[in-house]
Amino acid sequence: MQIFTQEFKDALRSIFLNKNFLKWSAIVAAVAVVVVLFFTLSPMEVSRDRGDGIEVVSAADTTIYEYGIPIALYDVEEHKVGKGEFFSTILDKNGVPAKRVYDLTQKCKGVFDVRQIRVGNEYHTYFSKDSVPSLHYLVYERDAHSFVVFGLKDSLSVTIHEKEIETTLHYAEVTINNSLWVDLQNAGVTPLLALALSDIYAWSIDFFGLQKGDSFKALYEVMSYKGDILDIGNVKYAEFTHAGKGYQAYHYVLDGQGNEYWNEKGESMRKAFLKAPLNYKRISSGFTYARRHPITRKVQPHTGIDYAAPAGTPVVSIGDGVVVEKGYKGAGGHTVKIKHNSVYTSAYLHLSKYGKGIAVGTRVKQGQVIGYVGSTGRSTGPHLDFRVWKNGTPINPLTMKMPPAVPVPKDKMGDFEAAKEQTQKAIIHFAAMEYFNKSVKVLVEE
Repeated sequence: MQIFTQEFKDALRSIFLNKNFLKWSAIVAAVAVVVVLFFTLSPMEVSRDRGDGIEVVSAADTTIYEYGIPIALYDVEEHKVGKGEFFSTILDKNGVPAKRVYDLTQKCKGVFDVRQIRVGNEYHTYFSKDSVPSLHYLVYERDAHSFVVFGLKDSLSVTIHEKEIETTLHYAEVTINNSLWVDLQNAGVTPLLALALSDIYAWSIDFFGLQKGDSFKALYEVMSYKGDILDIGNVKYAEFTHAGKGYQAYHYVLDGQGNEYWNEKGESMRKAFLKAPLNYKRISSGFTYARRHPITRKVQPHTGIDYAAPAGTPVVSIGDGVVVEKGYKGAGGHTVKIKHNSVYTSAYLHLSKYGKGIAVGTRVKQGQVIGYVGSTGRSTGPHLDFRVWKNGTPINPLTMKMPPAVPVPKDKMGDFEAAKEQTQKAIIHFAAMEYFNKSVKVLVEE
């Protein structure tokens, strides 16, 4: 999507180079800063009418709270749950009597399972500033989105709080020169975006086959807490250019459907099958009807793709379906076979073990772990032999055409087009700001 023409860029640059423009811009900016400072940094709150004619001026409340606790009253320390530590041992080493530990553990029932305390998670202790300090609060960081406050000051209490997570909209343009992960970091973009993009494009782009010169644009949500990025929210729009071809993706939610991403025509980004059933290191053997077997040395068909990967690498189903075979299949070792519909069937060979709950007749979802890479059967090393059949005939998984999922319904296309328009306006806004910042930087450097 071409947002700015060269003529527009040249005109904008000429405006920036105008000295009067720069002078008046500086004056306007200075006035704006003064106004903002006046209204946001005033340290006093004024009550002009108390009813008795006296004007009251009182200092604003400057008490600082952390996790709902006034931290000025306490000595605060940060810790991490160590190996072999439990809830009771943490309290014990912080001077809490055994009877009080037991009572607090009982208080936790129905609120928080203290067995969920995990090694490596952070916790904070709040000690009173008395001559003999005592632990008044212990705060445990349960996960990225919540924390648990254990109160020991007077009566015992246990409460779970959701963190006040801030969600902001960001825009990024990145060109691949090294790797997606490295280039994101070099551009100052959270690498978490790579995971979100790989999910969106799982059915159309092989992220292990990205090339130098590939690029993407993305409008996305960042979820943060106290300035620390926790996760990526919805990617509102993405445009990935791979091998010279562009792939646009719009975020649009249909009621009652799990699919959320569509191309510019309203066709689903979600295909019936994933591009690959695992994260692999390389393809060690391709689809052929004349391969010399590395063990038997006989020339015979190999109607699958061998993905070399470390033993224990999770293997997922490429699509929804039903397990029709599970067991040890001679040369194929531990094997899982899944029937996806009346046309397509897939199989996963040489597994070290099976996924949880996998059995003949089990319904599986796309992306569900059905086993782990191994070297069972006739195998020279850890790898996955992956096979696909179409109407009972073996086909090459790397060249098969992915059948598309259901598109946006006709009666929803108007709403979808309106959502696209709003997204495009946001992209233009962010792109304009990006171009403005770059132009000013060039002027300053000149």
